[in-house]
Amino acid sequence: MHVRGSRSRSEIEAFLDETTVPVRLGCRTPAGNPWMVSLWYRRRVPDDAADDRPWILECATASSADLVSFLRADPAVSFEVSTNRPPYRGVRGRGSVTIEPDPEKETLRSLLERYLGGTDSELAETLLAEERDEVTITIEPDVVYGWDYSDRMQESE
Repeated sequence: MHVRGSRSRSEIEAFLDETTVPVRLGCRTPAGNPWMVSLWYRRRVPDDAADDRPWILECATASSADLVSFLRADPAVSFEVSTNRPPYRGVRGRGSVTIEPDPEKETLRSLLERYLGGTDSELAETLLAEERDEVTITIEPDVVYGWDYSDRMQESE
């Protein structure tokens, strides 16, 4: 993974861990049109991580989602996680994805904990329904770019 921008790898990792806005994931449809979706994510360090690929981002969605077929046709993606209010900070990059079934909904459960604080809600019950087939979308970044405009936007805070 190549790190660029004004943030170090450790600053980028800390930002991704503490920020609970969705990742904006860009891809192409089979017709070649650009497509973007917002998904919950978690940063995870795989057991077999190498120095050049120290972490991945994982998302969950229904196996029947259009996005899944788009990513199977072309696994190249761009992504961004950024704050929605000043001062603007964030991480963007590009890489590729893999898609794996998640029959136990482990990734989804983890994301519900991260974003909603648990699985005790109507939304969680709907998403965790037994008849719903889930997949894990794993983003393997090739290039990440971190930025933080806090210094130049101090009066916006």
